[in-house]
Amino acid sequence: MASTKNVSPRQLSTLTALALSIPIALGIFFLTGNWQESLISFAVIFIGSYALIQFTLEKFIYRKIKLIYKLIHQTKATRKEEMYFKYILPQKGIDEVREDVEKWAEKRNEEIELLRQNEAFRKEFLQNLAHEFKTPLFAIQGYVDTLLNGAMEDEAVSKKFLENTSRNIERLVNLMNDLDEISKLERGEQLLFKQNFVIQDLLREVFDSLSLSASQKHIKYGIKKGCETPIIVFADKEKVRQVLINLVENAIKYGKVGGTIMASSYKTDEKNVLIEVSDDGIGIEEEHLRRIFDRFYRTDAARSRDRGGTGLGLAICKHIIEAHGHSIHVRSTVDVGTTIGFTLDGKRE
Repeated sequence: MASTKNVSPRQLSTLTALALSIPIALGIFFLTGNWQESLISFAVIFIGSYALIQFTLEKFIYRKIKLIYKLIHQTKATRKEEMYFKYILPQKGIDEVREDVEKWAEKRNEEIELLRQNEAFRKEFLQNLAHEFKTPLFAIQGYVDTLLNGAMEDEAVSKKFLENTSRNIERLVNLMNDLDEISKLERGEQLLFKQNFVIQDLLREVFDSLSLSASQKHIKYGIKKGCETPIIVFADKEKVRQVLINLVENAIKYGKVGGTIMASSYKTDEKNVLIEVSDDGIGIEEEHLRRIFDRFYRTDAARSRDRGGTGLGLAICKHIIEAHGHSIHVRSTVDVGTTIGFTLDGKRE
């Protein structure tokens, strides 16, 4: 028995016309006993019923469906779409049309949800951006007003206020530079100058450049045992340096006094290399892990701002690694420590 789930309008017209003409023709045959009259009646009723039902479906149902399809596409139909509406759509069953509309509705709901998320992200971003600018600007304004109101007469006070003003101006400059860099990375304007280099050598350079900060907290650092064998990666060395500096700086900031920072690198396969930076510091709560690479996101806003930074460092790291065609990830446990890792291309010949 043929399935009636996706019966086309023509099939529906045929079945309905048969359902009408066969009983009537049989009734005429039983009443008159003349099979010729019955056959003629069958033909006339079938043709008439078919034409009427087909006309009704086309006129009152599928024309409305065409309007629905045009509304879905929200545009003037192209020649290709007009061909579709004229020849292909009438062959579709009602259930197929329903499925098309449901798919469209599902896609539209996904788009609406994405727009809502983007709108929420935009509002949060603007709020955070305003706060990041407001804090140093108000501080600068306060110091300048105090100096203009007579504090310049006291050399020690004026020097202290000017130094604080300078620090806040530096913070604003860093914020602008970070925002500019993220914008360029997002637009694909930040060119990558890839080359082969040994990742362990770069890790040692980064540790050396931050050794003073680490020594102030008596933090030990180095390359994890078993990962000393040189591994060559193919990437933009200065961009990767920027990522590693940011990760090590964070490990120092949130690491415990007398703690340890370890870097490791592994060949995951013939084409990719995994680099990780681990600390044994305060860790990150699970609820924050999925958002730490968002712009301005801080797990503890007050404490994070006290420790400096623009709140854009990890977002920049994410964009740099994604610009290389790879991804960055985080693992962390509160009071145990944090590991942030990313992959890069292996050596290119």
